[in-house]
Amino acid sequence: MTSAWRNASTRLAIVWAALLALFWRDAADMASIWWNSSTFNHCLLIIPILWWLVDQRKTELAKLEPKIWAPPLLWIGAAASGWLLGEAGGVSLVRHAALVMLLQGSVAVLLGPAVTRGLLFPLFYMFFLVPFGEEFVPALQTVTAKMCMWLLGLAGIPAHIDGIYIATPTALFRVAEACSGVKFLVAMVALGALVSNLCFKSWPRRLAFMSASMIIPIVANGLRAFATIYIAHHGNLDFAASFDHVVFGWVFFGLVIALVLAAGWPFFDRAADAQVIDGEKLKSVSGLALKPATAFSALALMVLMPLGWSNYIEHRASPVPPQIALPDVSGWERVDYRPLRPWKPQFAKANHLLIGRYRDAAGKEVDLSIAVYDRQSEGRELVGFGQGAAGADGDWSWIGGCEAPSNARCERIATKDQHHREVISFYRVNGTTSGSGASIKFATLKARLQGGNQQAVAILVSAEDKGRAKSRPAIDSFLKSIRDVDKLADRMAGLG
Repeated sequence: MTSAWRNASTRLAIVWAALLALFWRDAADMASIWWNSSTFNHCLLIIPILWWLVDQRKTELAKLEPKIWAPPLLWIGAAASGWLLGEAGGVSLVRHAALVMLLQGSVAVLLGPAVTRGLLFPLFYMFFLVPFGEEFVPALQTVTAKMCMWLLGLAGIPAHIDGIYIATPTALFRVAEACSGVKFLVAMVALGALVSNLCFKSWPRRLAFMSASMIIPIVANGLRAFATIYIAHHGNLDFAASFDHVVFGWVFFGLVIALVLAAGWPFFDRAADAQVIDGEKLKSVSGLALKPATAFSALALMVLMPLGWSNYIEHRASPVPPQIALPDVSGWERVDYRPLRPWKPQFAKANHLLIGRYRDAAGKEVDLSIAVYDRQSEGRELVGFGQGAAGADGDWSWIGGCEAPSNARCERIATKDQHHREVISFYRVNGTTSGSGASIKFATLKARLQGGNQQAVAILVSAEDKGRAKSRPAIDSFLKSIRDVDKLADRMAGLG
């Protein structure tokens, strides 16, 4: 190792250690997700793969001289700004991606354009360290359920679909989050990107293989779910469940991976022993140089400014009342909460979470739930995966949307034993009331960055379907009686 490489390696090690120390909560959060979530266990393999990819290139990289490079400071700045936005908006995915970008950018700044060009794919592959994909679970559940219905029709098995529930003469099946296929999809995309780089030179072939790596897992998961229902219909339900988890969970998807690789094999156009990069050609790559002191100062400034601002907004006062009570609503009286099937929305670690039942003179019944947060943070937020009317771990599941007021969200939810509810959800942050998750995330971001009120409130109005009696007329009547949802939310947060 030359003195230039020793100096560059030392600088990079110091910067990486500093970044991981400063953003230790995000680094620890990512590592915890890799270890504890089966969806992202494959991320544990990404680190040794990255080491191997760099090791493949070390002989050619040794021919290059690392240099301080200025343009990637723009990447560092974008990453630091992105981290602040993710922190302010409570979006862990953005913060995790920003940390990876900071690590990538420091490599480019401290090793220079030629080395960066040689490490381009390993640097890109670092993005697979970011745990992403659970955002697609609801869509994948719906796709899997509809695919099952199509295949059941071809097989001549009578079936009825209600959102993610499929009823056959044998049983009622639910396409659960674990059955959405997201685990296999995200792992297959990571594998597809690796194979595309290692085994193909042609970009059209790379894109074709990546497309297959995304489409085939979705189709295969639909076939797996259909096969489970088919076996249960013609055999034993318990056997079908165990067969699904053991055989399909391990053997089937292993075969799918083997078949995808086998199908792509004839089209591989890069020899196994082909040189990955050419150090001699990379020597001609140049860029705007920078002095080490200037680079370190710029890095420190870009990273410490968002951290400082984040610390300031995190410690701003944002109190809520020590106790709250469900409101009195004109024309409605409070009655005992005795639903046909227990229901409670999921709002993790809320300061207050109330639920109660109201009845009017005509006998219509409505359930009102109110959640209040003094501020939102990771794991404490109004909108997010597993939050809201149908929590990820509860008996209730989302089955479809419905017509909602302009500033709210309407959902149809149901249980496996066919109890149905309609839920109208209002979310309010810093003067903004909406049913849109994106709007609430933006309102949260704006409040934190501009010093606005950080208190957050969710108001959910729901009613059960009872026989032929639908829930919506009762909900609409109750909302008219409330009159002003915004004032109610502000009063619950101590702002009214």
